[in-house]
Amino acid sequence: MQSSNNINPRAVALDAICSVVLRKESLSNFSFQEGHPDTSLAKSLTYDTIRFYHQLNDIVTSILIKPIEQKHLDIHCLLLLGANQILFSNIPSHAAIFETVNVTNNLNKAWAKGLVNAVLREIDRNKNSLLNEPHFSHPSWLVKKIKSYYPNNFEQIFSHNNLQAPMSIRVHPKYSIESYQKSLKLIGIESMKLNIAPQLLILDRAVDVFKLPEFNNGSCYVQDASAQLAGHILNPKNGELILDACAAPGGKATHISELAPNSIITALDSDIYRLEKVKQNIKRYQTKSINILHGMAQKNDWWDGRCFDKILLDAPCSASGVIRRHPDIKLLRKPKDITAMVSLQKETLENLWGLLKPGGVLLYATCSVLKSENEEQINSFLDSHVDATEEKIKIDWGIEVSVGRQQLPTHNFDGFYYARLNKNT
Repeated sequence: MQSSNNINPRAVALDAICSVVLRKESLSNFSFQEGHPDTSLAKSLTYDTIRFYHQLNDIVTSILIKPIEQKHLDIHCLLLLGANQILFSNIPSHAAIFETVNVTNNLNKAWAKGLVNAVLREIDRNKNSLLNEPHFSHPSWLVKKIKSYYPNNFEQIFSHNNLQAPMSIRVHPKYSIESYQKSLKLIGIESMKLNIAPQLLILDRAVDVFKLPEFNNGSCYVQDASAQLAGHILNPKNGELILDACAAPGGKATHISELAPNSIITALDSDIYRLEKVKQNIKRYQTKSINILHGMAQKNDWWDGRCFDKILLDAPCSASGVIRRHPDIKLLRKPKDITAMVSLQKETLENLWGLLKPGGVLLYATCSVLKSENEEQINSFLDSHVDATEEKIKIDWGIEVSVGRQQLPTHNFDGFYYARLNKNT
């Protein structure tokens, strides 16, 4: 065991990488030692290795004379970690190789030192040619699907998925954007505004949220620019009864409360543990207009019988539009998951439509770029519901598709989809 004051960042990164590659666990569930000076390096090495996993795996596999035994696949993951440092980091190759080889001591596998050293030196010798070989670094099934959906844009999608996303915040309306920008600048953080989202600031670098001015007092919420548009497209009004389905961790619900502080908002989610995050955010924002309910949006056992004026369905989805923030999606998501997601979306959409008042609005949203979850899902719904009409979303964001609007990943925006549906009276 290493003491809390003496951690090996590469050993920590390897543990995190193995949790995804070998144990099929989400990176969001991995506990990094926050506050330790080496934790940022451990995180960076982890996320970049997972981000480029498919490319690194192809390179390492091609060099190995024979596959590594199942019981020693942590050594295979260690080779990926070393290859990432040589190919995609600013760490000098000699240091990357030396430190990575030494991690075998943490694993009590000194026998692997020669293997790790030889493979990494081979990668270093061929670094330039390896980097010049084109590789999307996505699973083959997802490459095929995105190419078929976006024959003219797939390279943009893959390249932005392989970049680190900027940190974006939504500033509470009680602060002017200009004054909050000045507060950030005083602590050395530059930021950029975008007209499309009036409360948005994109920071020049990621920082600990507790370093943001007045964060504990509800000054801002960390939220991508695409997600910030949900509240504005829904256009909540004071006095309306509004449902935020699949609401955790509460970003969109708190935004709705900012835009219409006298509306009555129900934040519904099936995950009782994630609902704790909603409670924390409500407390931080000191809002009184949000009621939390534990329940499944595809069922009615939580419903009190009052129909809603507006419903936001932030539908469970593949998250294929936010891979740059969650690169482990590339390893954890499988084709069968998409089929299950599409079925769940359809069931949820069908159920919630029955809870909407005539004349009401349902905003369907996903953080996906897959058409089966987005425009194909909504076209199917419109075909089977004569009381549903699409209302065009007229904002300078994304592209207009057969129904709704689709944003592909760019520097400023996550991949996202919105469709606004009106219920005929």
